[in-house]
Amino acid sequence: MSENMKGIHRTHRCTDVTESLIEEKVVVAGWVQTRRDLGGLIFIDLRDISGVLQVVFDAGYIHKEGFVKAEKLRGEYVIIVEGVVAKRREETINSKVPTGTIELFATDFRILSESQTPPFHIDENVSVNEELRLKYRYLDLRRPDIQKNFILRHKAYQSIREYYSKERFLEIETPVLTKSTPEGARDYLVPSRVHPGMFYALPQSPQLFKQLLMVSGFDRYMQITKCYRDEDLRSDRQPEFTQIDTEMSFVDVDDVIQINEKMLQKVFKECVGVDIELPIKRMTYEHAMNKYGSDKPDLRYGLELVDLSNIVRDCGFKVFADAVANGGSVRAINVQGQADMPRRQIDSLTEFVKIFKAKGMAWIAIEADGSHKSAITKFLTDEETGNILKAMDAEHGDLILFCADKDKVVFDALGGLRQELAKKLGLINKDEYNFIWITEFPLLEYSEEDKRYVAIHHPFTAPMDEDIKLLDKDPEKVRAKAYDIVLNGYEIGGGSVRIHQREIQEKMFALLGFTQQEAYDRFGFLLNAFKYGVPPHAGIAYGLDRIIMIMAGCDNIRDVIAFPKTKDASCLMTEAPNVVEEKQLKELGIRVEK
Repeated sequence: MSENMKGIHRTHRCTDVTESLIEEKVVVAGWVQTRRDLGGLIFIDLRDISGVLQVVFDAGYIHKEGFVKAEKLRGEYVIIVEGVVAKRREETINSKVPTGTIELFATDFRILSESQTPPFHIDENVSVNEELRLKYRYLDLRRPDIQKNFILRHKAYQSIREYYSKERFLEIETPVLTKSTPEGARDYLVPSRVHPGMFYALPQSPQLFKQLLMVSGFDRYMQITKCYRDEDLRSDRQPEFTQIDTEMSFVDVDDVIQINEKMLQKVFKECVGVDIELPIKRMTYEHAMNKYGSDKPDLRYGLELVDLSNIVRDCGFKVFADAVANGGSVRAINVQGQADMPRRQIDSLTEFVKIFKAKGMAWIAIEADGSHKSAITKFLTDEETGNILKAMDAEHGDLILFCADKDKVVFDALGGLRQELAKKLGLINKDEYNFIWITEFPLLEYSEEDKRYVAIHHPFTAPMDEDIKLLDKDPEKVRAKAYDIVLNGYEIGGGSVRIHQREIQEKMFALLGFTQQEAYDRFGFLLNAFKYGVPPHAGIAYGLDRIIMIMAGCDNIRDVIAFPKTKDASCLMTEAPNVVEEKQLKELGIRVEK
């Protein structure tokens, strides 16, 4: 059965119908959420994007043909209903929905589309296998809790654009088909039919184009744009994602931070009612690593790392002494009140840190009477044990967990352990929004795999002025004019002051192992532009999907992306990626090896 809408037009969304319309005639449309048949009365909860409205089909009120037709209604049928708004009886009021004090007595309606029984019930917070949800994503998107995420996302878009426009930024689109400049994540490549054997790349970010816009004199640029990275996925990462991209001329670090934290303040207030106190705190990369083992620390709980290397460098416990002697460190966290943690849980945590290449985990439990339970204290003097407990601010009932290895392993292991413990022990306040700027990142790090230096952020990040002299003699000590904005343990944005002097940019490419010819082959268009007067410039880009995920209180970024990919970068609904016809491959000069 299908009926068209000729002669009947929707006048209101469901929750637009209020007590002010009592005894008036309205027309609403949507999906049948639930149906209750009480004989001469049929009650329908009608759902649209705004919410639900109770519709009453009364055998004594609607014409007989209409009531017979109403008896055939089932879940997810699409209908349009004309009726009269009425006040509900006191005992039937539903305070859980905005329309709970009223109902619509149908005088006429049409079935616009019938529905098969859906593979899962469409309602808020229904527990459904994610693969099934993604296969039938168009049904999953009908769920009110999921739709709220996209209403929130829309509000964020509007707020962001309004802010930057008032700050005199111009929104300018940059190309999607561009040149592959592999440095960082893998590119998605697009073969060219017109230029056989050649490829475009989908942009990992508009980085080079926005810098060229500064060379072009546009002064302040922003764009909400899609970016693409062919990398392994996580719950907070997708192969295609939306970025809030900005760039400014004639600015330095403080200018970028001040303008952008005001944007965050506005958007969080307007979209989720959260007040962000400005200025947002800042922390250097070195301090963040030493205290939290992470450059994106979650500051909603304690469990800070403490460096014990000086205390144990000459101790009798070989694991500790060797770690320090080999240039590493010994660090620990105090898990307060957990001295009675069962041994099986401690063993589980020991296995957990091995994920981060740690060889193991030592521990000391301080009993209620002050005695120690540990396998390592027999290798330590009483003075060494006492100094450790003093440094850890340990009290009776506390559990001290240690890691000894190269600094990177120690930071990764204890940083990850800190997060794991916070989740298991319920230390995280999910209603708290804790922001921090992380600054003064290292400019470079040495890759043992590639046997060369690689850029921590990207090759266009400027070194701190006072560290430029170290580029030639000690590159790993050079700090970058880079800054990340971190929220609740997620990096939600990152940026830097860019190199605007051609000679320093060329030196940076040389440090990264590029010959001059290789640098010009890859980035010649940028280096040539730098010959024609370049303003000092800087910018930042945010992961919009990740910000919305946090705002919406979701744990999975897929819940805020309309048609997301799975962890293996496939779409269960459209079955992409997929094979293409042989004719298409021939046109592109491509042969697929099976």
